[in-house]
Amino acid sequence: MAGSARVVATGFVMVMLISGCAQRDARRSAEQLAQQAGFTRSDITGSAGTLASWRHITPPVTTLRVYIEGDGFAWASRTRPSDDPTPHNPVGLKLALADPTRNVLYLARPCQFVGPPLPAGCQKSAWTDKRFSPELINAINHSLDQAIRPYPDVKLELVGYSGGAAIAAQLAARRSDVVSLRSVAGNLDVAYVNRLHKVTPMPDAAGALEVAPQLSHLPQVHYSGEADNTVPPEVAARFQRASGSRCVITVRVPEMTHGSDWAARWPALLQDNPLPPAGCATGGVRP
Repeated sequence: MAGSARVVATGFVMVMLISGCAQRDARRSAEQLAQQAGFTRSDITGSAGTLASWRHITPPVTTLRVYIEGDGFAWASRTRPSDDPTPHNPVGLKLALADPTRNVLYLARPCQFVGPPLPAGCQKSAWTDKRFSPELINAINHSLDQAIRPYPDVKLELVGYSGGAAIAAQLAARRSDVVSLRSVAGNLDVAYVNRLHKVTPMPDAAGALEVAPQLSHLPQVHYSGEADNTVPPEVAARFQRASGSRCVITVRVPEMTHGSDWAARWPALLQDNPLPPAGCATGGVRP
């Protein structure tokens, strides 16, 4: 019995060591990718804690495309939160780095890509049950205010990956400087996705679906992978129906899963799927 306990304890320690190494590698890899793409790091400290941020700026800055990362490595298992939410596959960051636009800002989610050790203010609730709380979204909104302070009167084009899409939609509903919204594999209906995966409901979550009618005037494109079992295309379809707007376009991308190499296809997807024009005279579902 004692021997079995030692084996279990040793196994747990090994898992924690491997996880720690993976997180350090994820940070190092993100830094290298950003540097190679000509992005500079400029973290933002505010009520959301420290948000890791990279940007590529070519003045003048009249429009800024802002990317918001997904939930990252939020859960080590279905029941155990991770000790560090840094994504092993930062799809949101890779999308930002692949964007040919002149001015791009990337925002990680709270506690991603910082440390080790994580700052004392990093509570696991920030990447688990409270990750879509109104308080946390307000804090991210204030961090965005700080990030764009050097660019007076700038207009924002928001892009959210996975859970970052819920954050992006909520930010768009709170701000007057947002001119468009895009999502990639976006969790645009938090309650539906939770039911789909039979996980604990998040009654306090401020998701995208709740503000879909409020954003009905905003030009939008939402990309879904046809092979995505994590956030299937029906999620974007539900959001489009809730908006009741011709300003909302959904695009189903063949063969793409949730964590596929979206960045490799991103420049072409942007070019082939323009935003609805001013006044949103066109819309609907694209094949």
